[in-house]
Order: sequence, then structure tokens, then C-alpha cells
Amino acid sequence: MRTTQLIPVGLLLMSVGVASTKIASGEVRDRFRQQGNVRPGRSGEALQLAGLLCSIWEPSGSGRPLPLVIFSHGFHGNRNQSTFLTQALARAGYLVIAPNHKDAITQGGGMAGRPELPFQNPGEWSDTTFQDRARDIESLLSALKADERFSAHIDWSRVGLAGHSLGGYTVLGLAGAWPSWRLPEVKAVLALSPYANPYVHHGDLAGLRRPVMYQTGTLDIGVAPFLSKAGGAYDQTGAPAYLVVFQGAGHLAWTDLNSRFQAIITDYSLAFLNRYLKGDPQADPSRRQGAVANLRVQ
Repeated sequence: MRTTQLIPVGLLLMSVGVASTKIASGEVRDRFRQQGNVRPGRSGEALQLAGLLCSIWEPSGSGRPLPLVIFSHGFHGNRNQSTFLTQALARAGYLVIAPNHKDAITQGGGMAGRPELPFQNPGEWSDTTFQDRARDIESLLSALKADERFSAHIDWSRVGLAGHSLGGYTVLGLAGAWPSWRLPEVKAVLALSPYANPYVHHGDLAGLRRPVMYQTGTLDIGVAPFLSKAGGAYDQTGAPAYLVVFQGAGHLAWTDLNSRFQAIITDYSLAFLNRYLKGDPQADPSRRQGAVANLRVQ
């Protein structure tokens, strides 16, 4: 690949401008735009809910109330950025819904330009920063409860959130890291290479009071240190909490742009959600696999 300028944008910006893989900004945008219209088998059903364009993956042949997982994409990602995971969750029996937030990059649309955001100054963030994302998820839950198609088919005692990058920031906030965002329906949180840096400064990770799994990688340069350092996000989070660090994984490992870690990411994600949403005593998120550089459990 030949390029004259490498600019960290969108998801790469979550790594505080340091990309483990050098990808030209235009190519990143183009590839995420393409994901906005991936083939139907991968992207699920497209549906407008609460004014949001959503992708829905629904298990086939299941009539009983289903556990629900809402997936929040990264900054300048989109609802179809991590279909390897959303598909796998649906195959495992979860109803999975991923909305486009207003910062999504999609084919023929998305944000005009790049806003100046203080990613390198997480201490400046507050519960007003990206509050629109929290409102998206809150509105989506309300719409699902009011929709005859979904309300009776969701087990509202088994609602989980998953999010990558800025989506990880979003779901942690909704679990109570920003107390003003807390959603009582949330029972478990899967934070995938999350931008948790602001919560290390002045959030309330100790007050989450629900199971959390953090996933990061040894090349996830702008995220991993804030999760794993002494006094970092993991240390501040109350039990039960997990921190899984994949050897060689960078910030884009949790998207469809990098297939190397998809199987192991799926394994750990399912073990965690099966344990805490399905109540499966055989699911073991603490089992260490060969590609894991570090695994911490409390």
C-alpha cells in the first residue's frame, strides 16, 4: 500500500493517534463505508428503531424470550463494523442489535469532517461528552419495549451491552461509570478495547455493581495502559471483573478489518455472556488460552 500521509482517524484516534497497523485514513473510511452495506447474511436485518438505523441478528427457530445484547460501535465505525462477533452471538442464542450512532461512517453518508475532540486529554471529559450515544441506547431500549415484535420476545432480566472503543466508553457509562447514565436493565458489560481513560480520572467504575469483561491487546497502545496499570480501569472496577490481554492484538482486532483474533475474541465474549446473562455454570471466562498474554480475574 502506498500513501503520502498517514492520519489517525476514527477508530485509530481511540489509540491516541498511535496505530498498531499503518492504514491510510481514506482507506479506513472507505472500508468502514463498505461495511455499512455488507451482504445480508453478515449485516443482519436493517431496521429503523427509535430513529436509529440498526442491524438486527436474531437466532433462528427460537420462540422463547431471548437474552438481548446491544452493540455500540467505535468512533467513525458503524453498526456492521464487527459482524464476526454479532453473528456469533446470534448463533449462540442472543438477540443482537447494533445501532448507528451519529458519528458513524456509512456508505453515502456519515460525519462531515472530523471534530476536534480531547482524546489526548481524558481528564476533560464528563458525563456530557458523547451523551448522545447514551441517549441512543436508552431510546432504543424504550422502543424495543414498546414494539410488539420485540417486547414479548426479549428476556428483560438478561440484557447485556457490548461496545468497541468509543462504544466501550458508551457501555461502561451506561453501566454506571457515569452515574447519571446508569440503565437499570443492564446486567453485564463487554468492553472491547474500550476508551475507559476518562473513567480512570473521574468516573465511578467502583460503582458499576455488575459483571464486566475488559478485552485489550499488547499492541493496543492507547487503551491497554489505562486498563491494566496499577490504579487503572480494571483495578478500579469492582468484582466480578475480568481483564483479557491478547498477545499481538491492536485496536482494530475487534472489527471485521482484522480476522486474526476473531475466534479467540468470540470464545471469551461468549464465555462471559453465557456465564452472566444465561447463567451457564459451565461457561468459564477465566480459562486461559494460548494467545492470551495476561488474564486477570476478581
